[in-house]
Parts: sequence; structure tokens; C-alpha cells
Amino acid sequence: MMTTLSKSPVQARSTTVDLALVASFAALVAVCSILPAINVSTFAPITLQTFGVLLAGAVLGARRGVLAVLLWMAVGAIGMPVFAGGKAGLGVFAGPTGGYLVGMVLAVATCGLLVERLARRGRATQPVLVAAAGVPALVVLHVLGIVGLHLRADLSWSAAAAVDVVFVPGDLVKLVATALVAAAVHRAFPALLRRGA
Repeated sequence: MMTTLSKSPVQARSTTVDLALVASFAALVAVCSILPAINVSTFAPITLQTFGVLLAGAVLGARRGVLAVLLWMAVGAIGMPVFAGGKAGLGVFAGPTGGYLVGMVLAVATCGLLVERLARRGRATQPVLVAAAGVPALVVLHVLGIVGLHLRADLSWSAAAAVDVVFVPGDLVKLVATALVAAAVHRAFPALLRRGA
């Protein structure tokens, strides 16, 4: 006789799918972080990391997206070289780019929440709306990145903003790519966010 605490086969399958999605997107963010980068700053290179983070939120929603980003960070914190430039360890969080790492958690949550709202209205298949949902996420990411540079790199606010602004054009391109991919995923799997975000 099954107890009330036992999961039904459907619930167990749902949990398994969620775990697989979280792990897959954590791996995607890691790959996007360590792919060949463009060095434009002494603090961090330009990578596809922001694309992976935004895509996690736009495809998985806030809860699963945050879990994916936290899993990626946990893997990096224990010593796997999955951060930008092949860096690893807890020291990365205390370094000049630590603000960006904090910002990524809030950015994936922000993007995820907004795209979830679009999904409930049947509009997550529209790239323009998904891109619009990613704009506040980018703002959060860059503001916290500037704060981190100011506090950890001993830069003035204007100098920190000048370092950050170099990354903005690339991040806007990544946002467009995120919107196109996420909208296509939601067209193919319309219940993805409504089921388990």
C-alpha cells in the first residue's frame, strides 16, 4: 500500500526532468564561460557566459534557472575551472568580478520571473517580448558588476562604469540570441514553463 508521502510515477518523472534540465543548463553556462574569450579588460574577458545565464532564466524560469546557475557556481567554488578565463575557487567570488557573479543569480531570477509571466499569457514564443524581459536582468547584472568593481578593484564609480560599459554591446547581442532561442524552445515545448518553473 502506497503512503501519502510516496511520489506518483508522474511526479517522479517530473522531478527527474527538472533535475536533468537544471544540470544541463549548469553545464551550458560552464561551457559558455570557458569557450575562447575576447580579452578587453584586465578584470574579465568577454565570453558567452551571459548568454547561458539569460537562457537558463528564459527557458527554465526563475526557480530552475537559479538552481542551474547556483549549481554552476558550486562546481566552480569547489575548484573546477568553469568560470570566465578558466578560473575556479572561492577567491573568484571575493575578487573584482564577484559582483557579476551575484548579479547573475539575480539576473537569472529576474529574467525567469518575467518570462514565466509571458508564458502564462501565451506570449513566451514572441522573441521581442522575451528580449524585453531580459533587459531588466541585464541592468541588474551590470549594476552589481559595477558595485563589485568599485568595492573590490578599488575603482571610482566612473572608472568602474567605464570598465563595465565595454561589455554592454556584446551582452545586448547575447540578449537577442537568447530571445530567439528561448522563443523557439517555447514554441516547441509550450508547457515547459507552465509545468515546473
